[in-house]
Amino acid sequence: MGCLRGFIPWIVSGVASSFDWRRGAIGGLVTGLLLLLQDRRRGVGLDALILEISTVVYFVVVGAVAVARPDSALAEHTDVISFGWLAATAWGSLAIRRPFTLGIARRQTPPEYWDMPEFIRVNNHITSAWGAGFTFIGVSLAVCGAVDAPAWVGIAAHVAGLVGPAVFTKVYPARAQARLLAQAPAANPHHEGAATS
Repeated sequence: MGCLRGFIPWIVSGVASSFDWRRGAIGGLVTGLLLLLQDRRRGVGLDALILEISTVVYFVVVGAVAVARPDSALAEHTDVISFGWLAATAWGSLAIRRPFTLGIARRQTPPEYWDMPEFIRVNNHITSAWGAGFTFIGVSLAVCGAVDAPAWVGIAAHVAGLVGPAVFTKVYPARAQARLLAQAPAANPHHEGAATS
């Protein structure tokens, strides 16, 4: 759910943009800042806020353009640009070996698992799934715009590109988690019998 929470500003922006793209940019920025500040006040580390920080930077840039030049041609391409930005965030976090889902996963996982290769590998795969989903949507929307495809094609691309990674995020880690739990007794010498010895 931590990962999905990071998409709230994008949802707010998408809804508000149907009225005016300036409202969308400002709505996304305000929502992104509120979520970021809330997490920082809770003591959440910056490594767990890669998506949130990237989101705020995006809406600062787009918001500045939207306010300064409301008639900019950028307004017609914000869907493609936003998913391109999200894809760059996912792939960029992998490139620097800080997959954006890693910090989120650490908030929901005991510290003894954090440095395990399997834990890091799972987050690399999950971040890759989101990167692939964002890339798929961005490319699909660009193609749809170029060929003037029906609106339902773009909607289908959104659904496939978001639902696929969401399901993967929910289902894939289960097997890896089972392996991690199976390794826990061997890694933890303080088993029940140690207290009575």
